[in-house]
Amino acid sequence: MSVAKNIEVSSTSTKSFEDAVKKGIAQVAKTVNGIQGAWIKEQKVGVTEGNITSYHVIMIVSFVINGSEDMG
Repeated sequence: MSVAKNIEVSSTSTKSFEDAVKKGIAQVAKTVNGIQGAWIKEQKVGVTEGNITSYHVIMIVSFVINGSEDMG
């Protein structure tokens, strides 16, 4: 049996929502092992003078807790 944990992460990009997601996952992966997936909870854009200037995502990242595979 494995046990997973979820953390909420926010990330921003000036390019796209996809880029914001990629940057957020890459940053989490620097300190968390066993990432299994992510759920995009919220998306919003920043607007300046009628133009989109930033893409912001809030996501829930799921990962397996180390050693949980040996439980049970």
